[in-house]
Amino acid sequence: MPSGLPVSSGGAGRAGRAGGPKLHAHRRRELGQSFQDGGEHYDRVRPGYPADSVDWLLPPNARTAADIGAGTGKFTALLLDRGLQVSAVDPSADMLDQLRKNCPQAHAVEGTAEVTGLADSVFDVVSVAQAWHWCDPLKASTEIARILRPHGTLGLIWNQLDTSVAWVHRLSRIMHAGDVHKPGFRPVVGPEFENLESHVTSWQDAVSPEDIMELTKSRSYYLRANQATREKVMGNLEWYLYEHLHHARGELLALPYVTHTWRARKA
Repeated sequence: MPSGLPVSSGGAGRAGRAGGPKLHAHRRRELGQSFQDGGEHYDRVRPGYPADSVDWLLPPNARTAADIGAGTGKFTALLLDRGLQVSAVDPSADMLDQLRKNCPQAHAVEGTAEVTGLADSVFDVVSVAQAWHWCDPLKASTEIARILRPHGTLGLIWNQLDTSVAWVHRLSRIMHAGDVHKPGFRPVVGPEFENLESHVTSWQDAVSPEDIMELTKSRSYYLRANQATREKVMGNLEWYLYEHLHHARGELLALPYVTHTWRARKA
């Protein structure tokens, strides 16, 4: 979980590129399949989200939420902590098994952003944390607009390594952290939504070098790689963390993150 105090900034997102590198639909599905198993490992090594992110996202008097691509419930837990009734949707039965352990109050549903299986006009807010890049944004927008109440809120959230820090930038290259957005990034949402705004929270996670290597093993690049590539990645990480940066095994270090939160209102 996050440690230390977040440093936040809000305001309208700048216009920029339509999105990050465009994934062909087949490739997107192929990479997304890498998360079908390993829910316990994912839950153990992936960071949580800063409270500031959900506080900025939630509209006043929100009562119901759907968390899409919920995984093991990292963001779901924040919604529940604020007293919302939450439906958590994910395509992976393994992830949902872990989510049910972590968030027994949530209603867990197997589904996707494009086909949630949820009822019409039920939710005040729909969140998609660390998953929008696996979705077809236009189809997902149409489906999310269907389950949102009039003028409901869509929230898109990404945790990213803070690559403005030199050592973290090099680490992200070694890890093949492909979800680090370029400056000017602006997520694609469908015409069902308007007034897209962004908010940024800077924070640090207390981790050991071994935690960083386990984190790398939870990423799609590593999960889809062959054994030789995996060994190369781990060898490069060991050299960088122990020999180049001179960290000791088990030493706790502050790993800088930036959480980008976007919100848009149902038109």
